[in-house]
Amino acid sequence: MKIIPLGDRVLVKPISPENKKTKSGIIIPDTIDKERPEQGEVVAAGPGKEVSGKLQKLSVKKGDKVIFSKYGYDEIKIDGEEFFILKEESILAVIS
Repeated sequence: MKIIPLGDRVLVKPISPENKKTKSGIIIPDTIDKERPEQGEVVAAGPGKEVSGKLQKLSVKKGDKVIFSKYGYDEIKIDGEEFFILKEESILAVIS
């Protein structure tokens, strides 16, 4: 199945953060770690949004690893896999 986001939306596959442990080895469960931003890889991006009658392209592209707001997305499942759809404004940074 192929999903093409509309407007300034981005389809992201979540990545589990590597540092869910403290330096002393204590594992931080998701229920405690609610405020941490999410990470993921851009799977597809929409064409952009219209600003003053001109198409403004997105700053992210397929393959970019991004950090985004924990509460700024809709969760969907495609063929049993979890994905997030979010607006570009919910993306906080690109990991390089």
